[in-house]
Amino acid sequence: MVLRCKLAQLILPLAAAIAIAGCAVPITVRQATLNDDLDLASLRIAIGHSLAYLQMLPPERVVGVQPRPFTASELAESLLAAGELLDQWPTRARLARELAARFDLVASSGDGQEAEVLFTGYYQPVIEASLTPGAGFDHPIYAVPADLVTQEQAGSEAGNGGEKKLGRIENGVVVPYYSRREIDQLGALRGRNLEIAWVKDPIDLFFLHIQGSGLLRLRDGQEVTVGYAAQSGLPYRSIGRLLIDNGKVAKEEMSMQRLRRYLTENPAEQDEIFAYNESYVFFRLIDGGALGSLGVPVTAGRSIATDTRLFPRAALALVQTDIPIIDAFGELAGWRPVTRFVLNQDTGGAIRGPRRGDYYFGTGEEAGTLAGYMNRRGRLYFLVLKNNP
Repeated sequence: MVLRCKLAQLILPLAAAIAIAGCAVPITVRQATLNDDLDLASLRIAIGHSLAYLQMLPPERVVGVQPRPFTASELAESLLAAGELLDQWPTRARLARELAARFDLVASSGDGQEAEVLFTGYYQPVIEASLTPGAGFDHPIYAVPADLVTQEQAGSEAGNGGEKKLGRIENGVVVPYYSRREIDQLGALRGRNLEIAWVKDPIDLFFLHIQGSGLLRLRDGQEVTVGYAAQSGLPYRSIGRLLIDNGKVAKEEMSMQRLRRYLTENPAEQDEIFAYNESYVFFRLIDGGALGSLGVPVTAGRSIATDTRLFPRAALALVQTDIPIIDAFGELAGWRPVTRFVLNQDTGGAIRGPRRGDYYFGTGEEAGTLAGYMNRRGRLYFLVLKNNP
């Protein structure tokens, strides 16, 4: 408790008039934290999506364990109450007072240490694609194969920590599913009628796997959305880290843009680099915009991805970090501090542990540029009604 109070004091220069949960004496701090620079409409939309998810669950279902256990009903009640307070959005001082009176701001760190989180960015790419192969559209996007099973489905015990381990059955035994090399280079899924679309550029396909959803622009001008459906169960490994460790790209230069440039300039190395990340993502056609891991849409600037094995799914949160400033040439020109209300609505293969978060920037080239450069430390807090257990 004392350590958490010390943490609260560390954020005094940036924080808002909200009591920090766990402190013996509530700390009232500056209104600056409530200078959320995004529109209110997007926040209401994102809150509505989280409520839709939570209201489908049993009320006492635990939806997160860090920084403490949270139930679906606790978070739903908090979201409904926060939504009512948003009518005071134009009067930030009053909104700050009401939030301080009714809500706890709970630091994401459960160990009493400085609540720093490394925030990266993600987005929904727009990709040239075709629903039929040919004319250069040779790289398939696959649906979930029928032989991808969990150990539980196969009658085996779950893995360590209760996680459902994925694989396929071979000679009556669950073995790891096919790797990226086996699928994309050796054709392990070819001829099984699993292709839902084809793309021209293998780099686009790889980045689609990293982002988890994409807007496909078809040859006739139509647009369709593909979203995450499943993952092969093999571990995610960063190809950016591979290039850094092998001396191909300097650590201080690494960004999504720099990674794409290296792959474009070195086509002969692409297969080997892609194969390093054995994890493979399967997709489905969806209506509307990008969906997060909760099965509800994510909202540009208002959704984040965390390790949802730990943090409360669908919760209202507050992010303090810096976002990129992009110049007229699409290059990084600096950083701008922001403090924004967000909803925890997604996860990702690279987003593991209590010190990682991924910020959703939206769809298209501009969002992709911001996401590509985003790599900044910050702080994360969850907002919950007071007097909850």
